Amino acid sequence: MFDYSYSQIEEDAIARLKNWYSGDVHDSMEALGLWGFLEGISLFGTLAPGAVIVGPAVTVQFEPSDRKGEPQDVYHNAIDNAPPGSVMVVEAACADGSCSGELMSTGAKTAGLAATVVNSTVRDIAQVRDLGYPLFGTHPSPVGITGKKEPKKSQVPVIFGKTTVNPGDIIFGDIDGVVAIPREHLIAVADQADHLGADEASARDRILAGEKLQAVWPV
Repeated sequence: MFDYSYSQIEEDAIARLKNWYSGDVHDSMEALGLWGFLEGISLFGTLAPGAVIVGPAVTVQFEPSDRKGEPQDVYHNAIDNAPPGSVMVVEAACADGSCSGELMSTGAKTAGLAATVVNSTVRDIAQVRDLGYPLFGTHPSPVGITGKKEPKKSQVPVIFGKTTVNPGDIIFGDIDGVVAIPREHLIAVADQADHLGADEASARDRILAGEKLQAVWPV
């Protein structure tokens, strides 16, 4: 259920994407007529300067619930069984409450996940940063979820604004935000990002050498 099998060419495309940043990736998607921005999502955990996260999505869907006692069994199972290097993508905008904080991030990091992306509030920010884990969300809130919502499904399509994330899609995140790349377009997006990134690198070198911006960009 949680195992993904990527071809060697897909694995190579994922590796190539790590050379770029989210602006390159989303510009490349738009050049191909695609959209993948997860609107309203920001980094509240930790990433080293210039670092990116790239990995397959493992999804969890929350729904309203008045059940008490931190009912997160579906979410816990997804964390415990996610493939190493994957990204937990949690749609939890159905009600108030932060479903991810210190313990969920500790479990995710221990399980080998690359990051967690939550379409809702997150909490325990100081502790998550001390942990060194990339946790993304809408904004911080100390409010818990018990009696408000619970995870009902995993490995289903989840919707963040204009973007639908399917299990196995590639999640790209950095300090600027998060982008979801449909798996069927992964190779084309990586190819386009290589092309765009090479153009930007050339332009940067020319500007640093003294050429005027207007003469250099756009190529």
